[in-house]
Amino acid sequence: MAATTDPAAVRRHRMLFRTIQQRRNPKLRRSDITVTDPAAVKRAVKAASLGNAMEWFDFGIYSYLAVTIGHVFFPSGNDTAQLLSSFATFAVAFLVRPLGGMVFGPMGDRIGRKKVLALTMILMAVGTFAIGLIPSYASIGFWAPVLLILFRLVQGFSTGGEYGGASTFIAEYAPDKRRGFFGSFLEFGTLAGYVGAAGLVTVLTAVLGDASMEAWGWRVPFLVAGPLGLVGLYLRLRLDETPAFRKLEAEKASASEAADPVETSAKGDLGTIFRQYWPTLVLCVALVGAYNITDYMLLSYMPTYLSDELGYSATHGLLILLAVMVFLMLIISRVGRLSDRFGRKPLLMTGMLGFLFLSAPAFWLIGLGGVLAVSAGMLMLGLSLVCLLGTMSAALPALFPTHVRYGSLSVGYNLSASLFGGTTPLVITALIGVTGSTLMPAYYAMAAALVGVIAVACMKETARQPLDGSPPSVCTKEEAAELVQSRAPEPRF
Repeated sequence: MAATTDPAAVRRHRMLFRTIQQRRNPKLRRSDITVTDPAAVKRAVKAASLGNAMEWFDFGIYSYLAVTIGHVFFPSGNDTAQLLSSFATFAVAFLVRPLGGMVFGPMGDRIGRKKVLALTMILMAVGTFAIGLIPSYASIGFWAPVLLILFRLVQGFSTGGEYGGASTFIAEYAPDKRRGFFGSFLEFGTLAGYVGAAGLVTVLTAVLGDASMEAWGWRVPFLVAGPLGLVGLYLRLRLDETPAFRKLEAEKASASEAADPVETSAKGDLGTIFRQYWPTLVLCVALVGAYNITDYMLLSYMPTYLSDELGYSATHGLLILLAVMVFLMLIISRVGRLSDRFGRKPLLMTGMLGFLFLSAPAFWLIGLGGVLAVSAGMLMLGLSLVCLLGTMSAALPALFPTHVRYGSLSVGYNLSASLFGGTTPLVITALIGVTGSTLMPAYYAMAAALVGVIAVACMKETARQPLDGSPPSVCTKEEAAELVQSRAPEPRF
């Protein structure tokens, strides 16, 4: 076919070609770049981290009071059976976490991150506060464990929208070059929640004694969640929506007004998430599974392991874990900075390899007994974990584009947490019961870390890069100008 010589047709073809090229490689404009407001970023980090702290405070007090809860809510008899029943109830909350993620995650992509995070905060506070009011098995019999399971389900359902939303919220507020640093404060909240739970349980146990704790003292930590929930709700309601979500909403409105024929991706669509992003979901599940198993093994299960399997007093084990967690809190933001400087993958790989090679020596040291040996073993595990804690909350949101970020991360995170995280204490207790080996926690952590090593090797590096589907985010106007200049096309002569 002969080439056309019609000047009008040639101009139309050239214009079409330029339009296609601009859409494929658009020129970066100053208006495309988000210059962050430091005060707004700090407010967002504070509100998201407090919610995460409350979540883990709630889960932490249940873990640290697992033995007492077993005595209060289940028929007397075999202590191991009561403990298994208590941990099974702990795991029940994780059965509905994926359902919560499937409800709250897409909702957060449709109506905004802020509203959904406020709703999850309310539900978490109500569920935890209500547990503190449930009568014991001796008082109402069968209905005691039924009510416990009911409110654990409320907790689990609300938690399904918490982590994905909180990490998305911080990631979308933070400047690209400091996303690891600000994201690390989400897990600072995790440690703060555990420290608050461990500290409160330790003080109450020391002051009241085992008898009073079992009679009524165990209720106090659960009742504290009510006021904490109100504070967290207040902070979250004062926040603005994230810049990335506002930008997405503006583009959607603009496209609708202009009747733009360019196809846009649907927001908040579970079908789209599973059809188009299933490889990334699988990667997310693997990363979160390895991370959650090691996290729950150390921060939730360890006090029970020390008291029930190794014969330490509950207070002794909690005090050592408390000291380790406080130390991790002191260094976690530095780990976040390192991930901004050297990348997410090197830090995540360091943590996974640490669990793979140090878990067995760490549990061997813990088994020797004595404050120094137990502390050294737990510190080895803690230093491996902090590499994951300080990096994961920045790495996971970057896996998915903005229009499905909240939903995809909530689904992937909670599927993995349900299958692997919440079942960790139950699985380890059962494995020790079957094998008689007190090194089973180490072997379980090593298996999880091996999966984590493979997952980290498969992921892309996202440090210091804009989030997929979001405009670049910088700290200052000068940095924005430099970025525009660096992206400007070279002149042609």
